Amino acid sequence: MRFAEFQEFRQKQLSAALSLLDAAETNVYRALAPLRPEPPIGVETVHRCDVARAWLARYELPAEWSRRAMVCRGVRHGLGVVFHWLSGAQARLWLPSDVYPVYFELAREAGLVPGSYPTLPAPVLPSALAHDRPEYLLLTNPSKPLGRYLSDTECAAVVSWLQESPHRRVLIDSVYDLGTPFAAGTQRLLETGRAILLHSVTKAWLWPRTFGVVLVGPEHAELAEAFRADRPEQSQLRFADRLLTDHCDVPPRVVAELAVRAERLFERLPDEVLAAIPSANRTSPGNYFFPVGIPAEALLSEHGVLAVPISVFGDSTWPGSVLTSLADVFGPTPEEAR
Repeated sequence: MRFAEFQEFRQKQLSAALSLLDAAETNVYRALAPLRPEPPIGVETVHRCDVARAWLARYELPAEWSRRAMVCRGVRHGLGVVFHWLSGAQARLWLPSDVYPVYFELAREAGLVPGSYPTLPAPVLPSALAHDRPEYLLLTNPSKPLGRYLSDTECAAVVSWLQESPHRRVLIDSVYDLGTPFAAGTQRLLETGRAILLHSVTKAWLWPRTFGVVLVGPEHAELAEAFRADRPEQSQLRFADRLLTDHCDVPPRVVAELAVRAERLFERLPDEVLAAIPSANRTSPGNYFFPVGIPAEALLSEHGVLAVPISVFGDSTWPGSVLTSLADVFGPTPEEAR
């Protein structure tokens, strides 16, 4: 069951049985809309280099990396540029099979034929032998819908994968990292000198397809030129500058609100279902995805809990499903919203 099909199924189930616990809302922008900043009103000119430096400062990255921080219109846009560049370089690309179907759509639009690897119930890196051509592995940290940061052991496995060939690189989608600085695992991979980092204001500031940064390596001159030729509009740069300077409080507020919603979800779950959520997922800051090793059908029929089937996120042989904490039932009460 893919996303659109599941959305139709979800609405029918909720309409037919008002007693169902809705743990299947996935739209974080709708759920947390009151926290989203309004676009600025103004006509001042904002330069990409200034926004890049502001982004680097916020995430405690070296200011001298500003020429490597490619400003774009979000992670989806950034990946589109990267994938087209990889296609021209005849690179091999590995994508997580159970995270985000759009990854595969973007790759195929760029002319790539990606391989895949699973992330649930834990990431299993590709075991194929290294190529003598460029090879890139895309991962998310924190990982969605795994709902947690990569562990030290998992990061060490990625480093080992990189070390097997000088042609290997890693693409890190860090859009779900709502803290500063970036997670220790992400920083460890950046320190290898063989990582491209993608980030945006999509989740932390609740504004999709608005502004992002792709931090490329010193050897990626052609890729950097591709980004410089496909720049954001002035309105997007003004908005990004305002978010990074005047709305620094929004990401912590998003994290705090998601923590409250997660606790309300946990309070409503049957003990058997709650016990099936790994502890690392329950305590990961800013998380609203909670995988459980119980099929969505069983959660619905046996526990009255509406969950997201894993097929919504992509192809997977894992028999579990994913709970979310975004539905209105876990949000502020009318008194709290005042």
